[in-house]
Amino acid sequence: MKKIVIGIVMLFLISCAPRTIVVKTAPPPPKVEIKTAPPGKHFVWVSGHWEWRRGTWVWIPGHWVKKPKPHAVWVPGHWKKTGRGWVWIPGHWKY
Repeated sequence: MKKIVIGIVMLFLISCAPRTIVVKTAPPPPKVEIKTAPPGKHFVWVSGHWEWRRGTWVWIPGHWVKKPKPHAVWVPGHWKKTGRGWVWIPGHWKY
């Protein structure tokens, strides 16, 4: 019984893990975006980026995001070329 419960928990955890998507074609060049004025003092611009959806590239526009902490720095996401293709490295906050 204990093995069954552990197996169910492991399957749940595996299903919650983010998938790594490998794309064979390079993303298009970034679009030129016009930044609006920030909505407040503690906001940072997150640039737009290309996302791979259902076999095609889709542009995700840039937007303002409130910093989770006053001294937080946004590290932008980017597409990384690997031996298998292109992989998205998500952006994250650095504290």
